Amino acid sequence: MMGYYLLAGVIFLVSMYVSNKLKSKFKKYSKVHLQNGLSGKEIAEKMLADNGIMDVQVISTPGMLTDHYNPSNKTVNLSEGVYHQRNAAAAAVAAHECGHAVQHATAYGWLQMRSKIVPAVGVASKLSNFVIMAGLILSVSGSFIGNSIFLVGILLFAVTTAFAFITLPVEFDASKRALVWLETNNMVTQSEYAGAKDALKWAARTYVVAALGSLATLIYFIMIFLGRR
Repeated sequence: MMGYYLLAGVIFLVSMYVSNKLKSKFKKYSKVHLQNGLSGKEIAEKMLADNGIMDVQVISTPGMLTDHYNPSNKTVNLSEGVYHQRNAAAAAVAAHECGHAVQHATAYGWLQMRSKIVPAVGVASKLSNFVIMAGLILSVSGSFIGNSIFLVGILLFAVTTAFAFITLPVEFDASKRALVWLETNNMVTQSEYAGAKDALKWAARTYVVAALGSLATLIYFIMIFLGRR
């Protein structure tokens, strides 16, 4: 158990570092005002229109870095700091979320795959830790039932790990679409583009850290299971 807590602690520290770095980058590029004068909302609406997407609504959502695309009701949800602001960070985030809308409209394979397993991930994320802990406790004495419960927990956790890795190409592709559109449509200057690219790079790293952390934890649980067989 000490090994697990140590691993969890390392993952937590790395995750906090990347998260804080992302926030600092967002703050930095929020000071780089766009020469075109467009807000995040206007950037999003223009990118959607340029891609022929007319059935997606751009709305404001509370919080910071709470931006997301909701495929169920076809809305690009921009945080207040992105929706109203006219800077490189807002442009990057708004275009990135619209990248997801373009993925949805073009039936991007990785996004479709991720959407299909969302229900299973919801169940697995709620149960995996509880089942794993129960299995670990019951399998201390080599109990067959305990080992079986532990294995079920590992399989549930594996679902969430798979989801984390499937998310990676979805996020990287959305950022690529955003940056290509911003550059080819002359929406930003070179310095603004550099800021947008850097901000999205750190945003992507949060997903990479989460995926690697999940994989490391999964491998750790598998090693414990094999050692108790």
